[in-house]
Amino acid sequence: MAERIDYGKLMHHAMRGLIRQVLSDVARDGLPGEHHFFITFDTQHPGVELAPWLRERYPEEMTIVMQHWFDALEVDDEGFAVTLSFGNQPERLVVPFDALRTFVDPSVEFGLRFESPGASGDDLDESEDASGPAPEEEDDAAERKDADVVSLDRFRK
Repeated sequence: MAERIDYGKLMHHAMRGLIRQVLSDVARDGLPGEHHFFITFDTQHPGVELAPWLRERYPEEMTIVMQHWFDALEVDDEGFAVTLSFGNQPERLVVPFDALRTFVDPSVEFGLRFESPGASGDDLDESEDASGPAPEEEDDAAERKDADVVSLDRFRK
């Protein structure tokens, strides 16, 4: 028996379970209303699968957006796989839940941040926004290179 309860590890496991449930629901029913997700993950984590050109461009982490267009979302106990469009080019990504750094649904001001060994949590400067095929949105996505996770407390009254 351990000398102490690792509440941090238990909380991260529970939060990943919440994300697993949300993504499973979306895989089955689609995104409801205005919901959309910004998901940042460690591209070097074991089990992450992405195209070589994406890994080269984002050698440490990347942020994907699941909003207007995504395809073949599959979720299991270990992670999720999804096809997204990057510059009108569909690419399949496989992301283990243990690789997640942030999960944000800005439509309801919800966000989770996972601390990883050696990560400061503030180093979110390399990101990729993948969303629907609308050209004006792709231009906006190309301009966004930083992802900010905002504390929800500042929006509460």
